[in-house]
Amino acid sequence: MKIINATAMKQSMNDQEMIDAIEEAFHLYSLENFTMPERLAVKHQEDTMLYMPCLTSDSIGTKMLSLMPQNPSKGKPLIDGMMILNNREDGTPLAIMNGQLLTAMRTGAVGGHAVRHLAYPESQHLGLIGCGAQGLYQIKYACAERSISTVYLYDEFKEDLTGFVESIHQETDSPSLHCVICNNAAEVAQNSDILITATSSKEPVLPNDPALFSNKCVVSIGSWRPDMREIPEAIWQTTSEVYTELPYACEETGDLSQPLADGAIDLDQVHLMSDFLKDIKAGKKTDLQSTRFYKSVGMSLFDLVVATKIYEKAKEKGLGTDVDW
Repeated sequence: MKIINATAMKQSMNDQEMIDAIEEAFHLYSLENFTMPERLAVKHQEDTMLYMPCLTSDSIGTKMLSLMPQNPSKGKPLIDGMMILNNREDGTPLAIMNGQLLTAMRTGAVGGHAVRHLAYPESQHLGLIGCGAQGLYQIKYACAERSISTVYLYDEFKEDLTGFVESIHQETDSPSLHCVICNNAAEVAQNSDILITATSSKEPVLPNDPALFSNKCVVSIGSWRPDMREIPEAIWQTTSEVYTELPYACEETGDLSQPLADGAIDLDQVHLMSDFLKDIKAGKKTDLQSTRFYKSVGMSLFDLVVATKIYEKAKEKGLGTDVDW
């Protein structure tokens, strides 16, 4: 069995390969070549364990995450965990890898995949609201898909983003990338061609002004529960469609469930990215609107496909530590 730590994971695949893995996961989804039960959440008092298994004809894997609200006060991460891969033939363990980093990398690659297909080719200005681990990897993979010259940043809860900017330069390997720290979220949106939100907000993080969204690629990857929301209703004045991963996203996230309940949008305005990609592959014309909106809720199929690719590349490059089981 192979133990693949964070360093080995980062060395295993380049940014384009990671985004290609997300595209492969969407392809498997469209073929219905997977078994993916609902996420199991086990709670005790204020602590939660999440279990997310997934199987395809080639792979088996389970991501396990712990959510411990008291951890930040102890200097430890709120979310931690691991991903386990099993041999598809006999179920024996193949690999264990860092689940926290896997989540950040594959979520960033999902955002990068949205940028690949939805952002204008000439986009140069990237905006990020929410400057945590997820936000860092959103920037990393967005920069892999477009020639970004300037990144605009805002985080309501962080006054000093110096360390975050240093991490951006390290992860993108682009010390000349210009980073601008903004005074508010509206300033980020006003200056961005691509606008990404990566927060756990229960209220929209942007003013209810359609001008902030017009003619942009908007990627919302946070606020994953029905009582959470990042994007205000004003966006529906600039577009009549949204792309996502799963039908149940309409119930899972307040960014979709709330406007659906309020009558701001109808179900037929919510499109699956897998269907969009299938149309592209079939050579069908895909007319995108001027404002392109992607809402991510995630799925364990992403974890499985990305983890399998990391494992294969780690074997190929001699990365990770082999242990007897």
